[in-house]
Amino acid sequence: MRPLSGRLTFWAIAATIALYLAASAAPTPLYVVYQEEWGFSATTLTLVFAVYVFGLLASLLLLGALSDHVGRRPMIAVSLALEAAAMVLFIVAGDVVVLGAARTVQGVATGIALSTMGAALVDLNPPESPKLAGVVSGLAPIGGLAVGALGCGALVEYGPAPEQLVYAIVLVGLAAAAVLAVRMPETSPRVPGALESLRPRIAVPERIRAEFLSLVPILIATWALGGLFLSLGPSVAAQVFEMPNHVIGGLVVFLLCGTGGLTIYALRDWDFQRALGFAAAFLVAGMAISLVGLGVEAALLTAIGTVIAGVGFGAAGRGTFGTIAAIALPTERGALFAAFYVVSYLAFSLPALAAGLASQSAGLRPTAIVYGAAVLVFSLAAIWAQRRLASRQARIVPVRL
Repeated sequence: MRPLSGRLTFWAIAATIALYLAASAAPTPLYVVYQEEWGFSATTLTLVFAVYVFGLLASLLLLGALSDHVGRRPMIAVSLALEAAAMVLFIVAGDVVVLGAARTVQGVATGIALSTMGAALVDLNPPESPKLAGVVSGLAPIGGLAVGALGCGALVEYGPAPEQLVYAIVLVGLAAAAVLAVRMPETSPRVPGALESLRPRIAVPERIRAEFLSLVPILIATWALGGLFLSLGPSVAAQVFEMPNHVIGGLVVFLLCGTGGLTIYALRDWDFQRALGFAAAFLVAGMAISLVGLGVEAALLTAIGTVIAGVGFGAAGRGTFGTIAAIALPTERGALFAAFYVVSYLAFSLPALAAGLASQSAGLRPTAIVYGAAVLVFSLAAIWAQRRLASRQARIVPVRL
């Protein structure tokens, strides 16, 4: 069988990354359905959301560098098999235990896919477009989240067998990805050290510690915001704004992530520091408007705030990823990105889990307002932090992505 060209492989991998993230967002509009059928609380819902993140984070830390030693294709095959197993678990799930198991396996599969396929995109980056891998690495996941949430919402509302159909469609996509994977050229030769690579390495070199810490507020703000929308967003739409239509539940995520994806593309040529300042300003404005909308229970005003915050969401993704890559030497990137992902995914999961617990006693709308206010505070802190970062930028040697 004739192997795919490097260019076709690049775009096949990008499409597969989008498929994984679309699948990860697919349960979001279904959470309300699961709650109604199985009678579990918002706390349990956010716990199911959190186990996905913990599985993803564990695989990133433990298996993230393994493809550098055993090759990209074997790890892509492992991730595809695990993702397919997760889809089967979703299809047969009849209680929250199996749902949690499906989300955990899916998290592990997605973690392997992000690290391995992200590295493969860099391997295959066309020399005439040196920034393309960086743009696609940011655009494919966030675009997949947007399409997955909205598409699943439509299927749940209007399609047959809503708790099975979306996962069956993903299985078909995974089968197509497997066919392409067989024809992909190997971009990373096998080298010794596979067992040693399983030891998690998390480190922030002292010389760039201040720069890394300057990014923490905006990392927390953006990833916590994403966690809120992907875990409780549809519940807020259904209960606070009395919009039980599942398309609306998917639209909540689409407004944030779809806007973010468009922003990443629009700012693809921007300086990273400029993108970060732009991100923080839009996050502040968007969250302020959304909080007013939640306070007066005005759905349209909240939606407008979400779109504005989505611009900041996408700009932050472009700026933070690019800054980390720019300030680290090649030998430091693995450990530094591990620290980056630890902060990001903890911000993605722990606040959402806390919100689920709080909503049981305080109610969903007050919890969402307090959560949004916390995101606003971290967004304001990010503006201050980026001013400090700018004062040190002269000492950073930029690396073009």
